[in-house]
Order: sequence, then C-alpha cells, then structure tokens
Amino acid sequence: MTAIGMVDLRIHGKHFLEDPYPFLAELRRSGPVHRVIMPEYGETWLIVGYEAAKAALAAPGLTKDWKTATARWRSWFAGDPEAESPVYGKHMLMTDPPDHTRLRRLVVKAFTPQRIAALSSRIEEITISLLDAFPANGRVDLVSALAFPLSISVICEVIGVESLDRDRFHHWTNKVVNPVDEDISVPAQELSDYLDSLIELKQAQPTDDLFGSLVKATDDTGGRLSPTELRAMAFALLGAGHETTMTLISNAILALLSHPEQLAAARSDDSLIDNVVEETLRHEGPIKNATWRFAAEPVEICGTTIPGGGSEVLISLASASHDPQRYPEPDRFDIHRDTRGHLAFGYGIHFCPGAALARLEGKIALRSLLSRFADLALDINPADINWRPGYLMRAFESLPARY
Repeated sequence: MTAIGMVDLRIHGKHFLEDPYPFLAELRRSGPVHRVIMPEYGETWLIVGYEAAKAALAAPGLTKDWKTATARWRSWFAGDPEAESPVYGKHMLMTDPPDHTRLRRLVVKAFTPQRIAALSSRIEEITISLLDAFPANGRVDLVSALAFPLSISVICEVIGVESLDRDRFHHWTNKVVNPVDEDISVPAQELSDYLDSLIELKQAQPTDDLFGSLVKATDDTGGRLSPTELRAMAFALLGAGHETTMTLISNAILALLSHPEQLAAARSDDSLIDNVVEETLRHEGPIKNATWRFAAEPVEICGTTIPGGGSEVLISLASASHDPQRYPEPDRFDIHRDTRGHLAFGYGIHFCPGAALARLEGKIALRSLLSRFADLALDINPADINWRPGYLMRAFESLPARY
C-alpha cells in the first residue's frame, strides 16, 4: 500500500473550481491517487491519473449505492444522513447491478444507433431554425441562442416532453447539476415538484415515447418503476442530458474560435469536425468529475489502497484526459490528435447511453454554424470567460460572438 498524505486543495480557493488543470497537473506528478480536502465538501479520495481513473470507473469494489456512503457525505449531499436516497431518488448514475441493469435496459432502446441516426435530419432542422433567428445586428450569445435551445429541444423530443418550461427548467438544473457553495434546497424542491407534475401528466395521458414507456414499464417481476425512480430517471435524462450536450457544443465553439489555426483547418476540411468534437471532449469535456463512488470494502487502485467503510471517491475525468502519459502535450488543443480512449463519457457499465446523440448534436451544430457564418469570431477575450466554479461541470454561462 502506498503511503498517502492529505492534500488541502482549499488553499487554492475558487481558483481550483474555476480552473483546476494546473492543480491537477501538480497532483499527477506525485501520483495518480490522493487523499484531499476539497473546497466545497471536505475530505475525499481524488483520482487524477488516466490509468487509475479507467481502473476506478470499472472497479466493482467502488459502488454507486448511496446507502454505503458515510453519514457525513449523505448529510452534506441531502441534509439528512438517514435518507434512503437523494431528493430525486435513484437513477442510473446512483445504482449498481441489478438495479442499474434494470433501469438502463429501459433507456437504451431510445438511444440505439438506428434511432440516433434517424434524428439527424430533425437536429439539422432545429439547428437551421436557430441560426435563422440570430440577431440582425451581428451580435449573439452562442449559449442562449444555439447551444441551450438545441440541446433542450432534442432531448425533449427524444424523451417525449412537449410542454417543458425550458427557461425555468434550465435555471433549476443549472443550480442543482453543478452546485456551488450555496443553498440549493429551494431550486431542488421546485425541480422535484415540477418533475412530479410531468410524471402525473404522462400517467393521465399515456404516450408511446421514452417518457411514456418509462411510466408504463414493468420490470422482470411485473413491478413498475416507483414514483421516486420515475422522478430520478426524468432528472437524469432531461436535466443531465441537456446540460452536458449544451456544454459540449459551447466548449467546442469556444475552443475553435480561440485557436485560429485549428478553426482554419476545420473550415478547409469538413471531415475534421468529427475530430473537433472528440478533441473537445478530451481537452475541455463537459464533465470535470465522474459522479461519486464509495468504497464499501478496501479497494486497490494503481498501488494505493482506498479503505472501506464508505470512503468517498471522486474520479477526475478532466485530469485523466490531461495525463501526459496518455496524451502528449495534453494542454494543447489539437484537432489532428488521436483522442481514442478518452473518458469524457465514462467507462464500463456506466458509460453514457446518450454519447452518440451528444456527438451527433455537436457535429451538426458546428458544421451548420461554420458554414453559415464565414466571419464568425469571439466578441470576448477568452481570458474573460466566466467559468462556472462547481465540481461537476466544466461550463460557462455565455459566449458572446460577432459575425
């Protein structure tokens, strides 16, 4: 077992949350697994190396089961260490087999390659309509005018939610998905109530879309999803689904417009747009850290033993994708790079079922945007981008551009 000392990341303050890369690089140089004190929630195990992250993501000894966590962590997350589950209930990101297998089986049918490919023309249609609505004055916020409405429109159509109050929903998920040292109890409860109302509507008016199928679905024993499971699934699919895709699109646009030589290459060779999406996922992926895991029993990761008893484990996807032992010159944005093996969508049984859809939306959005506006440029200094400081998302609120 490797001896591990405590690293107090609180000394970096908000800088660690806003731009973690320099601090993660320093940690990687001294090892792939660390015991740290995080700015927002105290002590945890943090995994920063690529091979260690990949091993941890697939380690059966690291559970997603909320009940195995320490009372301190449960109290921090839900305000009640005796709670059976978080406010939204258990979804795929918070369960292990066999529950995870049962829930995932209900969802993957909506994200088959054939279904995703069939969505291509509809995604293009939505994208073109959004570009047509860009202001005539040549100034636009590419998050609010393109990335957000495209991602929320597509996920609503896939799931089958027609009457979503999108602005309010985005406000709630923005707070809840990427919490920053603040009381989120009010938006969390409002979002919970709103999701319950959507479920009640589907129950009253049955449909054959994904959401309707989940409401009607039965498991192998004939039992239906519980109300909390339905709420949790709605939160994971609608909330996490649109936030991550919106962020991927926004980050890709920023990366291209901040690197003129890469932008020129992508404009001259349309096939490189696929590479742009993959390099964005590696270089500035939407998710900084995988959702929590817990060591119910001792688990060894790359020579370091994480003790049991519910030890909290945070896997830094951002750090893994910037590990120079896996990707040479990892801090350089290079759309010609071989990005195979990046962990932006996770690894193992929890690999994101919506990965293909997110990739497709990103490619269509970028191709359409670059072909429509040949003189598109940032209307802000990249150094002035206001990155959100939460622990989960690598995202910003707005991206001013001119054309």
